[in-house]
Amino acid sequence: MNIEKLIRPNVQKLKPYSSARDDFKEKAEVYLDANENPFGDGLNRYPDPNQTRLKDVLSKQKGISPDRMLLGNGSDEVLDLIFRAFCEPGKDNVIIAPPTYGMYEVLASINNLEVKKAYLNKDFTLNTERIISLIDENTKAVFLASPNNPTGNAFEEGAILELLDKLSCLLVIDEAYVDFSSKQSWINYLERYPQLIVTQTLSKAWGMAGIRLGMCFASLDIIPVLNKIKPPYNVSKLTQDFAINALEDKGGFSKNLEVILKEKENLKLAFEQLSFVKKVYPSDANFWLIKVTNAGDRYKSLLTNGVVVRDRSNEPLCENCLRISVGTPEENGRLLRLFKLMEK
Repeated sequence: MNIEKLIRPNVQKLKPYSSARDDFKEKAEVYLDANENPFGDGLNRYPDPNQTRLKDVLSKQKGISPDRMLLGNGSDEVLDLIFRAFCEPGKDNVIIAPPTYGMYEVLASINNLEVKKAYLNKDFTLNTERIISLIDENTKAVFLASPNNPTGNAFEEGAILELLDKLSCLLVIDEAYVDFSSKQSWINYLERYPQLIVTQTLSKAWGMAGIRLGMCFASLDIIPVLNKIKPPYNVSKLTQDFAINALEDKGGFSKNLEVILKEKENLKLAFEQLSFVKKVYPSDANFWLIKVTNAGDRYKSLLTNGVVVRDRSNEPLCENCLRISVGTPEENGRLLRLFKLMEK
């Protein structure tokens, strides 16, 4: 696939902004090049625009070279950069597979793009035939979340491979919840498919939603294009430093992940004992989607008692469904006590 043909013409011609730190990347004793305040404890200086140290840490963990990474202010910035680099406003279209993460459609609308919808099958599997049928000459990307939100399931390998083999556009796989899944990441297929883009985040399993760090892994035909249009200092020094420290604490990560997965199974067993729970859908994420009777009333009852879940009843195929994240043992216990009261 010729990725260059998918890039917006104005982006191809664009000369990227060159920051002071891009001009001089070596270490110096005196910095008088960036109009910074000379007084401070390090935060008076601009952060590394290339996130070099952080990418080195990620490279060791992911087994991917730093030049195949783009880091952003959360996954939403990364996704928006993909829209802006490849999709011509008012002309191009993208395909999504509802029910799915709502920001795909929001970002497409912000960028004035047509959104085509290939709804999931009733069992929340991909309708690959429908996706392929929607492709036309102005389709630039298909956006999938796997594991999917709000359904929780990871899509079958065969279905995604079929899309990769047949699509004439980019395939973006959002792996925000991949660390909770037993299935392998699609970053292992980047060498084989140059049109594949994989995004991940530190907001979920790594417990760092507050620092806003999103990751993009793609081919050497794609990453330089995204780097060309990203803001020069889009990842703060605080975020970079915090992320490095957390990523190097593998023991803490593993311990918390083990607790979450154990609590997840405990919640499932408890949900299945409740008479008003009609179905607990399979999940590869850190949440359960459950079908209940009178979802709206149960949501309001929980809220009245200080417990917030998501009522997903307005999403396609999710009528009377609640999406419930796995909390601490204490939080999960409080949820279940309230649910048991609803049985009376």
